[in-house]
Amino acid sequence: MQILRTALAIAVALAATSSFAQPTARSELVLVKSVIDGDTISVSTFGRVRLLGIDAPEVSHGLDTPAPYGREARDKLSGLVLHRWIRLETEGPALDAYNRRLAYVLTEDGQCINTVLVREGLARVSARTPLTRLTELKRAETEAQNFRRGIWGSAPPASPGYTPRSGATRASAPKPSTAKKGSRKKKQP
Repeated sequence: MQILRTALAIAVALAATSSFAQPTARSELVLVKSVIDGDTISVSTFGRVRLLGIDAPEVSHGLDTPAPYGREARDKLSGLVLHRWIRLETEGPALDAYNRRLAYVLTEDGQCINTVLVREGLARVSARTPLTRLTELKRAETEAQNFRRGIWGSAPPASPGYTPRSGATRASAPKPSTAKKGSRKKKQP
C-alpha cells in the first residue's frame, strides 16, 4: 500500500511540474492590424500581443540603433501575419509587465509563427517557465544554431545604408615592399 501511495504522490508531483499541466486556450480568428517589432503585433479585439516564449532583436525606436537582425525579424513577421487572420494560443499568465497579451501566434493552417521565427534565426527562446511548446521551440533554436541562421551566423548583416567607397578595392591597397631587408641605401648626412 505504501508503494502505491508513493507512486501516486510522484505521479501527482510530475503532473504539477510537467509543461503539459498548463492548460492552453485558443482564440477565435483575429486580424493582425500591425507589426510593432519581431516579437510584438497588434490585433483586432485584443490589442498588443507579445509572442510567447521567444525574444527577437530590437528595432530602432526613436534615436536608438536597431540590433542586428531586428529589422529582418520584424519584416519576416510582417510577411507572415500582417493583415491576415490568426489564432492566439495562450497559457500561463495572460499579460506581461508591459500589459501585452502573451500568446503563440498560429496561422489558419496551424503553423506556429513563434517557432518559425526561431527556426529562421530571427528570435531566440526566452521561456523562463515550462511551456507546452518549449520542446518545439528549443528544437527550432538548435536547428538555427546548427545551420548558423540569422542571429546564430558568424557576422551581423551590413547596415542598409552602407556602400563601399568607389575605388576602394583590394587592388588599390598598398602593395608590400619587394625590397629585401638591409638593402636600403643609407641617407647621407
